[in-house]
Amino acid sequence: MNWTSSEIVGVLSFLLPGFVSAAIFYSLTSYPKPSPFDRVVQALIFTVIGKAVMGVVLFFGSIVDDDPWRKEWELLLSVLVAVALGLLTAYFLNRDTLHRLLRRLGVTRERSYASEWYSAFSLHCDCYVMLHLQGGRRLYGWPEEWPSRPGEGHFRIAEAEWLTDEEAIPAKGVSAILIPVDQVEMVEFVSQAEPEELSDG
Repeated sequence: MNWTSSEIVGVLSFLLPGFVSAAIFYSLTSYPKPSPFDRVVQALIFTVIGKAVMGVVLFFGSIVDDDPWRKEWELLLSVLVAVALGLLTAYFLNRDTLHRLLRRLGVTRERSYASEWYSAFSLHCDCYVMLHLQGGRRLYGWPEEWPSRPGEGHFRIAEAEWLTDEEAIPAKGVSAILIPVDQVEMVEFVSQAEPEELSDG
């Protein structure tokens, strides 16, 4: 199928609001970016939703057909709707809002987070962590940052203490420790217990 340049430009301009929404969504969530084909499909979905919202706004709005600035107003409105759609989608998925409602209704048992890893950290965001590292070492502290995915990135641990079987050894003079996620064998989420209690078992 041969496409002319004007047809390609027309398709891209039609999908542009969807690509804007998708770009905002992926920059604000931990979801991995999909393949190029899936991106086009998602842009199409965002575009359809955005066009529906625009249709409602234009129907109840005050823009008239003979307005000389109509095209400019519609372009501005489509960008605003695309930005709002991307922000709202990211907000609701990052807070598990829609899936929480659907779980209460018995429709699903899934969460909206990108993985169980991200879900665990979101559900325990008020907990300290104990990282079980390679070689049997254990590090206890407050997770200021953690990787969005289990296979890449680093933990940044503040108030860090190394735990042995006998005692907790504070990392004196250190404001935070950066640990590569590939060095971590297991993560424990710990309520605010004293490190001495943890070192005893």
